[in-house]
Amino acid sequence: MDRYLRAGRLATFAYFTLNGFLMGMWIIHIPGIEHRAGISHALLGWLLLLLGAGAFAGMQATGPLTDRFGSRLVVPLSAALCSAAVVLPGLAANAWTLGAALLVLGVGNGCLDVSMNAHAVQVEHGYRRPVMSAFHAAFSIGGVLAALVGARTLSWNWSPVTTLGAVALGGLAVTALAAPALLRPADARRPVDAAAPVVSAPRKTPRHIWALATLALMIMLCEGVANDWSALHLRNVLDAPAATAALAYGSFATTMTLGRLIADRVAARFGPVAILRYGASVAALGLTAAALSPWIPLALTGWAVFGAGLSGCVPQLFSAAGHTDQGAAGTNVSRVAGLGYLGMLAGPAVIGPLTHVLPLNLTFFLPVSCCVIAAATAGIVRPSRHTPALVEAEAV
Repeated sequence: MDRYLRAGRLATFAYFTLNGFLMGMWIIHIPGIEHRAGISHALLGWLLLLLGAGAFAGMQATGPLTDRFGSRLVVPLSAALCSAAVVLPGLAANAWTLGAALLVLGVGNGCLDVSMNAHAVQVEHGYRRPVMSAFHAAFSIGGVLAALVGARTLSWNWSPVTTLGAVALGGLAVTALAAPALLRPADARRPVDAAAPVVSAPRKTPRHIWALATLALMIMLCEGVANDWSALHLRNVLDAPAATAALAYGSFATTMTLGRLIADRVAARFGPVAILRYGASVAALGLTAAALSPWIPLALTGWAVFGAGLSGCVPQLFSAAGHTDQGAAGTNVSRVAGLGYLGMLAGPAVIGPLTHVLPLNLTFFLPVSCCVIAAATAGIVRPSRHTPALVEAEAV
């Protein structure tokens, strides 16, 4: 049994890393794809909404399918779709074909996001200790690998379609190699599970899941703000040089990744409630410091603290949703991931209009308030008696 769990965990790492790598390679090649399609920045912004719409649709469709057919089947199919779809934007010759390509890529990304998180819940259930945050760190590491590989291929003057075509083939190969190690439902069960009550999949999503999804929206809104506005904050508010301003996002992303690598150990020692409560509190303090700082070094430190605080929050929400009901883990994760993804998109979009009435740094008190609410309601991720994997972790 342990051998199957270890293999399943390694396979899950592979799919999270692959997902981060695929999306990172698409992001790196946006300028070249935009030029090939002959579109403006403004039109690209509208077309990117199709990527988000496709992802949201894929998430909502994949959750029930994962519950019905199992993540062992759905994860490889989703990964294959996402891998094959990453080459499509590189082939786009105009706005219409690029829009269609982004819609398909979004669907593939959404399907893989939910199915691999559902499988991660299954792995965590078998390990009976927190392991979710490390998977999310693997996604970030995949993005770093994409940046390194993309920089090299761009230096060789490879076209986007050539690079993305090679990436697609590599993604399909990883998908095929990792698929046999994915867990069957029985592989994550222990004898003690027989004593646990069987909870049937609910007809309606419980209010508890929607509450988790709302918190995911708030936390991922904060991540979206950091992704799109951190560098602009240093550049426009503190007049930092462009190279220095880029360090704002770099510091945030670095501490986010490092935090996720250690968050599982912290959760095993102190429990998921502590991770969410104190992590969100630290994030609120870090962003407040960044927003109010008149000094560039303090602002960079604030963005770094913001990333460290947020790092373990979303994995706790995904884990809590997946363990609420093993029979509906995919559906529940899809609800939390779907609203969270909307928050990721909405955060940057909301900050823009607010800058018409407030200075940019003061608009950051919107995500600060989201962090405060998350900290105040952190008890929602406390394990129940129906989630033995996390009950034991909380008791350590």
